[in-house]
Amino acid sequence: MAESEVWSGRIFRPEDINLIKTLIRQNPSANRAELSRLVCEQLDWKDSSGGLKAMRCRVVMLRMSEKGIIALPPPRFKKNPDRHRILSTPATDPKIAVSLPVHELNGLRIDIITAKDKVLSRLWNEYIQRYHYLGYEPCIGANIRYMVWSNGEPIALLGFGAAAWQVAPRDKFIGWNHDLRKLNLKYIVNNTRFLILPWVNSKNLASWILSQVSKRLPSDWIARYGYSPYLMETFVDSSKYSGHCYKASSWKWLGRTTGRGKYGAPRTKHAEC
Repeated sequence: MAESEVWSGRIFRPEDINLIKTLIRQNPSANRAELSRLVCEQLDWKDSSGGLKAMRCRVVMLRMSEKGIIALPPPRFKKNPDRHRILSTPATDPKIAVSLPVHELNGLRIDIITAKDKVLSRLWNEYIQRYHYLGYEPCIGANIRYMVWSNGEPIALLGFGAAAWQVAPRDKFIGWNHDLRKLNLKYIVNNTRFLILPWVNSKNLASWILSQVSKRLPSDWIARYGYSPYLMETFVDSSKYSGHCYKASSWKWLGRTTGRGKYGAPRTKHAEC
């Protein structure tokens, strides 16, 4: 790699790649997980709490290996293609239609879903996989998931994670340069998933949820990660949705993306930011 490149929101210089190659060569018996920890230690790649970003590093190294930039040792175990496969169960079958406006819904509450609560975590994943047009993808790094309930039944789900590395309209709005973005990007969180379940048609529910979550997310983020985000962002596929619920809950439209992926890689679809 002759020039610096951005991988998972981090700049990798040619000397960083050479360091990774050296660590792989000097540790022939290390598996991929052990190598990712070594790389994190050498590059001082840590999260806000001081922990190594080993999982993110492992994903980056795998992508580099796929592009022929580095050569990873073969995996110790054969990959199970069904390991992360999410099957639909009766638990997420359509429920009785909900048509009352939001101010008439009973028992409204918004709960954080954690990986420790395995039943609700699997339920969140299954709902997203089954009914969200993007499906479910494991979220690497800082993230928070919410489930919205009424009368003891789930009616909506949200997910927040790391911000996109490079977004022209957002970066112009903030007015930061490359170095400031690198330093402060963690203070932006991305609303990666928002799903109102298909049998729920409640007037003003979507904007109410966004408004409530916008108010509580900073304190929830502090409790989990020790710092508060300053901004939230999301991307709306304008070929499918208008984004009206975001505007109704005081989110600001910034512009159309230029067709780059979350970490700066090219993609074919554009979206509204």
